[in-house]
Amino acid sequence: MANLKLCVLISGRGSNLQSLIDACADNAFPAEIALVVSNIDGVQGLERAKKAGIPTTVLSHKDFKSRETFDASLTQTISRFDVDLLCLAGFMRILSDGFVNHWFDRLINIHPSLLPDYKGLHVHERVIEAGEDFSGCTVHYVRPDMDSGPIIKQAKVAVEADDNADTLAARVLEQEHIIYPEAVRLIAEGRVRIENECVVINAGT
Repeated sequence: MANLKLCVLISGRGSNLQSLIDACADNAFPAEIALVVSNIDGVQGLERAKKAGIPTTVLSHKDFKSRETFDASLTQTISRFDVDLLCLAGFMRILSDGFVNHWFDRLINIHPSLLPDYKGLHVHERVIEAGEDFSGCTVHYVRPDMDSGPIIKQAKVAVEADDNADTLAARVLEQEHIIYPEAVRLIAEGRVRIENECVVINAGT
């Protein structure tokens, strides 16, 4: 069976991109990265991709008059590479409903909380302020509503008494680097299906 072809969308340093690059470097991993797209030029994630020999494209949202025209150009760019799955990895753009629906069930994201709790930004500060005992991260299919969609995989992280947003973020990020490749593997192996907007994972052979 051919490898699942990925497009990874980034806006910054690309640490989750690196976790996917490292996973794909294993010949036994059932996916490969066909393209990395950034909406910001010069970011570290682009250098990570180039070092791994992965094609890159910069598509600046500032060159477009609307979110819809940017997203249409993004779809056009990605479609040239015949990809199977789009992975958002710190892509700091709110995507239009049209884009999400075009890539429906072929677009996943990783979010630094245990969704459906703590959607949006400044997650770690909010978790600490609320006095939570646990936080974590979630890989999920993308839907038009932000940080919603069927959950593929989660990891739980304990909140320590002396945590600040940075220390908690660092431990959550370690788990992100583990579960994102795991989620991609499940999809690539054909073990993920969606029923009534819930993910069902089939047992491996």
